[in-house]
Amino acid sequence: MLDNDIDWTPGNLRLRLTIDDHSVRVRSVGLDNAEVASSERPLPLVEVGVVGAGRTWSARRYIDSVASGRSRYVNHSVSSSAGGGETLTVTTADDVTGLRATTRLTASPSGAAIRVETTLSNDGLHSVDVAWVTSAVLGGLFGRDGLGSAQLWSADNDWLAEYRWAGADARALLPDVNRAAHEHDPRGAFTRTAVGAWSTDGSLPVGVAVDPATGRSVGWQVEHNGAWLWQVGERSSELYLSALGPTQAEHDWGLRLEPGDQFTTVPATLVLSLDGFEGAIAELTRARRDLRRPHEDHTRLPVIFNDYMNTLMGDPTTAKLLPLIEAAAAAGAEIFCIDAGWYDDDAEGWWDSVGAWEPAQGRFPDGIDEVLAYIRDKGMTPGLWLEPEVVGVRSAVAETLPDEAFFMRHGRRVVEHGRYHLDLRHPLARKHLDGAVDRLVEGLGVGYFKLDHNINPGSGTDHDALSAGSGLLGHNRAHLEWLDGVLDRHPHVTIENCASGGMRVDYAMLARLQVQSTSDQQDPLRYPPIAAAAPTAMTPEQAASWAYPQPDYSDDLNAFTLNTGLLGRLQLSGHLDEMTDAQRALVTDAVSVHKELRRTIPAARPFWPLGLPGWEDEWVALGLEHEDETLVTVWRRHGEDPTRTLRIPGLAQQSLVVPVFPRRSDVQRHLTTVDGEAQLEVTLPRAPQAVTLRVHHPRRA
Repeated sequence: MLDNDIDWTPGNLRLRLTIDDHSVRVRSVGLDNAEVASSERPLPLVEVGVVGAGRTWSARRYIDSVASGRSRYVNHSVSSSAGGGETLTVTTADDVTGLRATTRLTASPSGAAIRVETTLSNDGLHSVDVAWVTSAVLGGLFGRDGLGSAQLWSADNDWLAEYRWAGADARALLPDVNRAAHEHDPRGAFTRTAVGAWSTDGSLPVGVAVDPATGRSVGWQVEHNGAWLWQVGERSSELYLSALGPTQAEHDWGLRLEPGDQFTTVPATLVLSLDGFEGAIAELTRARRDLRRPHEDHTRLPVIFNDYMNTLMGDPTTAKLLPLIEAAAAAGAEIFCIDAGWYDDDAEGWWDSVGAWEPAQGRFPDGIDEVLAYIRDKGMTPGLWLEPEVVGVRSAVAETLPDEAFFMRHGRRVVEHGRYHLDLRHPLARKHLDGAVDRLVEGLGVGYFKLDHNINPGSGTDHDALSAGSGLLGHNRAHLEWLDGVLDRHPHVTIENCASGGMRVDYAMLARLQVQSTSDQQDPLRYPPIAAAAPTAMTPEQAASWAYPQPDYSDDLNAFTLNTGLLGRLQLSGHLDEMTDAQRALVTDAVSVHKELRRTIPAARPFWPLGLPGWEDEWVALGLEHEDETLVTVWRRHGEDPTRTLRIPGLAQQSLVVPVFPRRSDVQRHLTTVDGEAQLEVTLPRAPQAVTLRVHHPRRA
């Protein structure tokens, strides 16, 4: 038994683990010699809810498990990790159950982030049932004063209304029940969760806790493409965080480990900052860039034209596509993606007949090859929309694949909105999808896929699984393996992640896929708060926000929607082929500006000059900061006041503020000084109106 603490100091991080007669416990975590979390009654490094042992305090809380409380230290080691980081591996064992927990904490090579995952092994003689296991757990956020000082930030996430952040004082979310009078902790906690195959349906698997007085902050993300949970609560008058994958109570998940079996948790990443909410998001942005699969798309950021949104809306034909392709190429698009409907030859409609992914002859009389070749001839990469995980109930594929290749509950196929859901644990389901993708890439030359997912089949599948949630986790992991296989075979193909827009925005998916559709929102006036807040959930260079100018829009409204895509991945749509020359020139100019800005976007950190956007805010702003250059998009949606004052880091009276789109803009800019700090006053004379600005700062020492 070690008598001393484990001090791990990768880069500017410091983690102190206490080893006593029982568990290895997290005493403190710090950054640059400042403690961000410090507990007088520390929690174990990992908490495991074992059926038959339970918790020491009955509550809706994922801490204080009996099995983890009695576990003993076995060993630890430090090693170099792939990508230049460092990994601390700690092993503990519960002699009662025979469970051994090996926790790996990997420090990011370029920032203040630690990625955590644990492997449970049954080294005993009997099976062990597990009801929940933490991905990450941390007590004592901001020390003894955390409950009184902390603000907690979380985001609601709904179809067409994604990334809606709200902050509240910890005490407003965790009422003071006078612990001293009862001599017990509360039973509740502030909890966010998602159920089923849409990982961000309802809320984001991301949160931030901030101490406003000091700027210390902790951010976290659960990296899973299915069900998850995180909670913040009060324990021993301190603030704790617990982050998990699926659980038994919320997600019908369970695990039975037979002797010799192993199970690895869903990963979670924790970040520390001394710069408040925006500092935590900046660290998450760095961590997300570090953990992604390498791909040339992350730096090239080719402009995408997609024919769906407010344009063909799932009704592509050769006659409709050819003029759109010509117009998109003339505007400067580099990818042309044919969205839903290209396979539709069914008089009853394609929604419940999809699954074969064969081009519809009636839509393309001379074959879809003609259209794809035209895209290539115009210098663009051809792309297609797929919804790989579903098969319509009227599809022939539904008859050729066995029941076991689909989600099942109680011996019956699960049906949701006219579709079956493939279970990618089954080899025939994967073979079916591999055949479709390989045929489209190798036979038709497709270089871009938009992979959509428009149903949530509920708790999962109980076929060949302990429970429906256990089957869902198996499918989630098989899905990731399938995606890895596609990219291994076709490394130059780019894949966009979409699930009814932003219903599956997580870094199990986005560590693999290059582009994320931020929303299905069709109202250009409602899109700015989505586009502006998207970099809280993903890197800016992966955030594809729709810009859909139209012939019947005013010049102001066309510029407004084009601005929406400039500080991320520009995803164009709209009837460009029906526009006037002046309208097409505006679109072409926006594309040209984006191509200039994309040199900065992949390395920039996001910030919010007017604060995080509210859903009904009159004004919205997003900034990207990198070295001596700052990019800012400002949208005035409605309201009478034409002026706002923007907070821009590094702004000085010598800074040069230039409108880059529209280039000929009547926006007024005025540098002011408030309490010795330079601020930018912007006037947009009309609503709706938007502008993107480039701010050149004087060279910083």
